[in-house]
Amino acid sequence: MHFFHTSDWHLGQSLYGQSREHEHAAFLSWLLDQITIYQPDALLIAGDIFDTVNPPISAQEQLYRFLAEAHTRLPSLQIIMIAGNHDSGGRIELPAPLLKALRTHVIGRVRWLSAGVLDTKQLLIPMTNQHNEIDSWCLAMPFLRPAEVTAGGQGLPTMEAVTHVYQQLITTAKEQAKGLPLVLMSHAHLVGGATSEESERSIVIGTAEALSTDLFPSDISYVALGHLHRPQSVGQDRIRYSGSPIPMSFSEEGYQHQVLHVELHPDQPAKIESLVIPRAVAMIRISGVLADVLAQLAQLDPTPRVISEQPFLEVRVYPDNAPFPPDTRQQIEAALPAQAVRLIRFRKESWAREGDGDARDHKQMVKEQTPQSLYEKVWSELGHSPDSEVFADFAALIDELNQSEQDIIS
Repeated sequence: MHFFHTSDWHLGQSLYGQSREHEHAAFLSWLLDQITIYQPDALLIAGDIFDTVNPPISAQEQLYRFLAEAHTRLPSLQIIMIAGNHDSGGRIELPAPLLKALRTHVIGRVRWLSAGVLDTKQLLIPMTNQHNEIDSWCLAMPFLRPAEVTAGGQGLPTMEAVTHVYQQLITTAKEQAKGLPLVLMSHAHLVGGATSEESERSIVIGTAEALSTDLFPSDISYVALGHLHRPQSVGQDRIRYSGSPIPMSFSEEGYQHQVLHVELHPDQPAKIESLVIPRAVAMIRISGVLADVLAQLAQLDPTPRVISEQPFLEVRVYPDNAPFPPDTRQQIEAALPAQAVRLIRFRKESWAREGDGDARDHKQMVKEQTPQSLYEKVWSELGHSPDSEVFADFAALIDELNQSEQDIIS
């Protein structure tokens, strides 16, 4: 049994108003080629398929065109995808009956058969090889929202309820698999996972809502994770975040984006190979005092490109013992090679931001904070430290606001 593990596509995302459709199209075309070359038995997509709960039509078309073309190229390919915290579980499950014809399984949310009894049948998917024989089982766990995990009627705190959901699924899977390898796919934040500076929408505050790797016993051959954009293992080599296929922010400019090719053999550790994804659009970060910035801009490749292929450019200018010239931005823009790059982020910085009195900088700093970090900051300024239950309640409230559009769909 061998399969691909990917996640966090964020189809429909825009970066400072710039569409990422070209980059996503290049990634999906590359992925189709890898499917043709490697002939995997399955493709696991571990959540955050879309960037928002109400994705644009173009993003939905990208997904469904890809699924159809993947099936055409490799009819035996099994595709399993789960909802992430950016997705609407109800929305991605809507076409599930039609997608079954493409050997695609979609799991958007957990369901309960009765109080405390999880519907594990919908979350356990047999994975078949090229001979259509069951070779392993996938435990497909979508992102767990507080309202879903506490709906089991046991009255447990959120994190205990989450643990209970995982334990029920794993116990049932062991009984059903009868010794076959188990692959657990989940969209979650694990303790010890490295986050990006600006990208992932926070689903935890500190580590209060992060999951422990202890949830995944050693008889699970591979844990395919989504949510964190940096490719990484957590604690053990078999517990992996594939990372996002394209950089979601300038803070991810240095990441080596990849799809993981995983091979499973009985009684052996999973064999994992990283397939590096070519970057369709470069990201360039330039910073320094104005003179240094202008010198760096003069070194940029001046080759004209169509706008969708022009590199994204971030410029941060620092003061040089004098106020910024009033035409600082104009000087920057005049130094740019024509039709060669896209200046999408420009900031005047200060060497010591604290107490600089610049209302615009303060507004920008607040804008870049997450609701959770602002909430934690307020508590800290009041001289208090709220416990994990208070954090959990606040996270649930934010989740309800983020998912307000989902009620109509569901």
